[in-house]
Amino acid sequence: MSPQISLEDIISRISDIRREVGKRVVGQDVLVRNILIALFSGGHILLEGVPGLAKTLTVETISRTLGLDFARIQFTPDLLPGDLTGGQMYNQAESKFYTNKGAIFTNFLLADEINRAPAKVQSALLEAMQERQVTIGGETFSLPSPFIVLATQNPIEQEGTYPLPEAQLDRFLLKTEVDYPTRSEEIEIMKRMNSGELQEVNQVLSCGEIIAIQKIITEQVHVDEKIYEYVANIVLATRHPEQFGYTKGRDLIDFGASPRASIALIKTAKVMAVLEGRSYVTPDDIKSIVYDVLRHRIGRTFEAIGQDIKVDQIIADVLESITVI
Repeated sequence: MSPQISLEDIISRISDIRREVGKRVVGQDVLVRNILIALFSGGHILLEGVPGLAKTLTVETISRTLGLDFARIQFTPDLLPGDLTGGQMYNQAESKFYTNKGAIFTNFLLADEINRAPAKVQSALLEAMQERQVTIGGETFSLPSPFIVLATQNPIEQEGTYPLPEAQLDRFLLKTEVDYPTRSEEIEIMKRMNSGELQEVNQVLSCGEIIAIQKIITEQVHVDEKIYEYVANIVLATRHPEQFGYTKGRDLIDFGASPRASIALIKTAKVMAVLEGRSYVTPDDIKSIVYDVLRHRIGRTFEAIGQDIKVDQIIADVLESITVI
């Protein structure tokens, strides 16, 4: 595949990726879709779900189909920043220091239970996510490209955790809630596990091809002026809901989404359009991804928390208040 690959070819390749992933992963279509959206948008993704929902299997399988390096690191309270980024080791025989790179030097990094590590470890990871480079012993090393962090957290067990601050959550392009399989999917999972073997998957893309696709989607997927206005109105409605007729939002929203949300919505909607076989963004693309983009960027008031009003409900109300131009 050359950098001049057409959008039609990209659409075909993405379909191939989904088919290959389906050989090993049952269901989880939204999870697979959103990981691909994050990857081709050049962003990172936060996955929230209880253990046992095939998050690790899905991430590892996608990395195989893309020919990318994969690393998993379990975040624990005793984890140190150096365990993640690496450090300098002294070679006594040669009387000199050498650099030992950490797990972060990979393409696909699964940061398992990110909220179980102290703030300094979280900060080291999030800084690397933003800068895409790591400094060890005064020397700066670029991270591999593409580089995507897939961080997980358990929504149930919060004891002994270090919740991510809002400013750090904002660095994740998407936050996806990983749900339980359906009844039919559960039966299929049991049958596959009973067979004792996971199918092998074929590599569909290479690193160079992924980078080329990222560039093509950025440059060739069209966004109409009315789409920009629609996205701006959605994000503004999270900050000033009363201006859009969503008066009860003043009592439910503590703080709204930052401009990063607007940028993220356009980026991800472009990939969504390609996944749907189009070279242009529609309002439906925005609606399909808006929950995952805004879910971690809107703060609820104590009143909303007390009434158990979820962020997703607030987002739904915001969408209802906005007229599609």
